[in-house]
This record gives sequence, structure tokens and C-alpha cells, in this order.
Amino acid sequence: MEQQSWHILIVEDDQRLAELTREYLQGNGLNVSIEMDGAQAAARILREQPDLVILDLMLPGEDGLSICRKVRGQYEGPILMLTARTDDMDQVLGLEMGADDYVYKPVRPRVLLARIRALLRRHEGAEAPAPTERRRLQFGPLVIDSAMREAWLGEQAIELTSAEFDLLWLLTSNAGRILSREEIFNALRGIEYDGQDRSIDVRISRIRPKIGDDPMHPRLIKTVRSKGYLFVAEAAESLGPAEV
Repeated sequence: MEQQSWHILIVEDDQRLAELTREYLQGNGLNVSIEMDGAQAAARILREQPDLVILDLMLPGEDGLSICRKVRGQYEGPILMLTARTDDMDQVLGLEMGADDYVYKPVRPRVLLARIRALLRRHEGAEAPAPTERRRLQFGPLVIDSAMREAWLGEQAIELTSAEFDLLWLLTSNAGRILSREEIFNALRGIEYDGQDRSIDVRISRIRPKIGDDPMHPRLIKTVRSKGYLFVAEAAESLGPAEV
């Protein structure tokens, strides 16, 4: 996909901010539309299927969290949540609703553009894996297919957001190797880890129960103190029927 064909939908009720953001992004080769009414946003996202959505948290008509939750099952593109609030719980809720990234206002235009490009490159690469790339991994009853972007535990399909799938694939394709938060952050977002972002930890906590891991005493995805995360293939291969 050529950058010039990327369609970005900004859902933002601050008209001046939305117009300035559109002007900057269009000046950098992106095709940008604006929606200011939260009540209309979900229908428009599903109708237009933009390549990426910049979604404000606080909107008239319907808030960003509700919109994200409503569209996530039928919209596969990246959702970049934008807000002036700095409460960690807002970030956690946004990620749990299916957002792929979270940016606080005010954000420098160049930083926003870098986040957008990183999300689009990651999503584009996920849609078209290289011919030589290994596309399916299996650890006992756990199967992850990168071509189909689906995972199963036994015969049961696992419901994962796009960001959760990317993280699970990264961990399982590096089974037996500790991945630091810096490595994970860079691999999934293409930017450096700032030492404060909690999105990786939130996604790990959501993935664990979905793949049959015990959130309180994890055996499949282990937290290695001061180092990062480790996917233990042997633990996944030994999952019994009761755990599946």
C-alpha cells in the first residue's frame, strides 16, 4: 500500500485541533477526513473502513471508549486514542476496548505522525507476510496462524484484538527467549520505549487467560523481573484437557 492512499479518520470535537492535525498530516502525504460527532463516528468508521482512526476520548454524543468497543469487532484497522486526560485507568480501559496506541494531548505533530506511520506499517506488514515467513506455530493445543491472524486453544477460537495477536505472535515466535519491554515496544510500534507506557503489561494480562494461562501464577507467559517476558513452549505443550 502506498502512503498516499492511506486514509486517516480523525474523530475529534475540537474543530481547530482537528483542522490543524488534518493540515499537517495531509502535508505529509496522508488522506485525512474529520468526524466531530461521537454519535455518528461508529457508523462512519464501519462504513468507510479507514486505514487508521485517531479517536478522541471525550466526545459529544458518544465517548471514545464506547465507540472503540462498538467498532472493534468489525473494524480491523489501527485505532490511535487521543486524550487530554492523563489518568492511567483511561489508558488501560482504552487498550482493553481494543485501541492499538494511546497518545496524550498536547502531542507534537511529528510524534503523532511517527506513531501513525508505525501503526500503519505494522498493520500493512501483518496483512501481507513475507513468503519465507513462518506462518503457523503450534504448542500442544495452542495454535497461532499469522497468515489468517487467528489463534485457537484446542478447537476453540481465541478472541484477540489486532494488537493482542501481534504481541502473542511476537512472544511465541521467540519462544524460550526473554524479550525486554524495549524490544517488544520497538518491534510492535517501531519507536523507543519511554519507560512509562503500560500497554504491553495490559495486553499480557489480557492474553494470559485467553490462552489457558493462570493470571495469578503464569506458566506460559512468565514475567522475568527486571528483564521482560518469556513464552515457555514446554508449558503450553503440556496443557491438559481441563485447562483447554
